[in-house]
Amino acid sequence: MKDLITEEHKTFSPKDTKVNQRNKLAYTVPKGCRVIVAGAGAFGGWSAFMLQRQGYKVTLIDPWGPGNTRSSSGGETRLIRAVYGPNETYFNLTIKAIKLWKEFQQAWDKKLMINTGVLWMGDDRGMEIVNLALKFFKANNIPLKEYSPRQASKIFPYINMEGVSGLVMEEAAGFLMAREATQIVTQKFLEEGGELVYGFATPGIIKNEKLTSVMLSNNSRLEADFYIFACGSWLPKIFPEILSDKITVTKQEVYYFGVPDDWILNFQTPMPGWVDIQDKEIYYGIPGFLDRGFKVAHDKRGPDFDPTHHDRFPDQDEIALAKKYLAKRFPGLKNAPLLESRVCQYSNTDTGNLIVDHHPEAVNVLILGGDSGHGFKYGPALGDYVSKLLVGEANLNRLFKL
Repeated sequence: MKDLITEEHKTFSPKDTKVNQRNKLAYTVPKGCRVIVAGAGAFGGWSAFMLQRQGYKVTLIDPWGPGNTRSSSGGETRLIRAVYGPNETYFNLTIKAIKLWKEFQQAWDKKLMINTGVLWMGDDRGMEIVNLALKFFKANNIPLKEYSPRQASKIFPYINMEGVSGLVMEEAAGFLMAREATQIVTQKFLEEGGELVYGFATPGIIKNEKLTSVMLSNNSRLEADFYIFACGSWLPKIFPEILSDKITVTKQEVYYFGVPDDWILNFQTPMPGWVDIQDKEIYYGIPGFLDRGFKVAHDKRGPDFDPTHHDRFPDQDEIALAKKYLAKRFPGLKNAPLLESRVCQYSNTDTGNLIVDHHPEAVNVLILGGDSGHGFKYGPALGDYVSKLLVGEANLNRLFKL
């Protein structure tokens, strides 16, 4: 049961190799040295910010800027949740990220994380992902509420419980203001002395096991002591020889449906984010926020996608499936109008695990990516981890290897 579910739903519970630690970076960098970070999304932006705070001289490079529409970090919202089945690594990483999100939103007086909770529901197979994670919450005294369908129907009367065998409320979870947060992080990075350069960065010459420079799209060249490539869905094109068979980029869609003017206001309990796992199907969503609408997404890998050149038109068959699902699970939203849709992309690894590892031929290059659709939430925790890697205060994690 365990292996079957984690294989089918690796976005929600990537496989844990059980071999978590290895050596430190082969090439650590003294503070004060120059570091180039390519990619101003969640991974690159937070890494640049944390490295700048560590005392490095950091240049952040991005072709279209932080939170741009092409990027995987460019949507309005992203769920943040710590349920990862039996995978303790991602549970711990999420808990660290939640702590940092809250600290920075308080320090910056910016609302970055909305603590609505996340309601998990599903059939017996689907709920196994949640049940396997419960021990981590209990060991860390993190609150959860478990409901039977009968109990839940009284608290969440707008949800049709057909096919649902269990429900768990992850109370510390919620959602993040994705695009806005990505832009704020870069703004704070600049305020603390960092540099932002617009352009598409590609690796220059590797000499004596070190990268010597990066080339920009205007044919200029930048040099540094260490290089981090956090280029999301563009990584397979930047490093085709090592990543073309490790990262698959797929088209993903989210939809925003209009709700009746009194639909949510009538409920005594504010509506949480939610994840619904039924056999091989996963839908998830976020209730109406900032007048955007009721967000619904189908966690199914779409067709191969070029993040630079492909049009971002939604698929009509997928819209029809989302409407059918919405009518079943949230009957009050049957025939709700589609207000807008967004097309982004996942950078999928074969296991669903992130990539944080050396370039195999250049000791001063770190590749950071493979978000696999669940990476945005880790931004501050990954940035902190990367900054500690460079000063030799953390080990590389075998789970994140190339």
